Amino acid sequence: MTGRQRRRAPPKPEAEYRPGQLLDWTSSAHWDYDGPRPCRYCGFPTQLLDRGRHHAHKVCAESALAIQAAEAADAYHQNGQTRS
Repeated sequence: MTGRQRRRAPPKPEAEYRPGQLLDWTSSAHWDYDGPRPCRYCGFPTQLLDRGRHHAHKVCAESALAIQAAEAADAYHQNGQTRS
């Protein structure tokens, strides 16, 4: 007896990136109860902590990740790793 396999639906295109939706900081581990300290990216005070336990606003951390990803993609393309 052979079973029929259903085809998977193609993945839905990702919605356009909007700041604030990349990282999930709902855990209380991302909150510093001792008080605000300067953000590592912009310097304004925040009580939020990133994964490395450094003070950072969520939007600042997402912007830094987007910049790092763009730089990595540019370096990848400049080294001739992709063919157009």
